Amino acid sequence: MLQQEAGKEIRVFVVWEPVLVTDWMAPSTATLKRIPDSRAQQFWDRGRLLSKAMGETGKDSIVWDQVAVYGRGVAWMDAVPPKPLAAVGPVADVVPAFVAAVRQATAEPR
Repeated sequence: MLQQEAGKEIRVFVVWEPVLVTDWMAPSTATLKRIPDSRAQQFWDRGRLLSKAMGETGKDSIVWDQVAVYGRGVAWMDAVPPKPLAAVGPVADVVPAFVAAVRQATAEPR
C-alpha cells in the first residue's frame, strides 16, 4: 500500500502484539524489515494495551490484524480511540479498502 501511495504525506503506525504462541517476544529485525517505508513507525505492545483500548475483554476478543485509517489532524486524546474513517481487517484481505480509505484521508483539505 505504501508503495502505491509513494510521495503522499502518510503516517503509518504498525503495532506488533503477542497473540499467537510464537509471539513471545518483540518482532525481530527481519520482521520489522517487512515494512521498510520511512513513513511507518513500528511498536511492540507486549501488554496489548492498544487491543484493550479498542475493545479486547478476553482471549476471544483480541483486536489484531486490523487496519484503521484516520483523517488529517485526528489525535487520540482519550482512553477510547477516535472514530476512524475506515476500520477493516484482516490486513491481507483488505488492501483495496485500505488504499481507498487512505486516498480519502489524504484528499481532505488541511
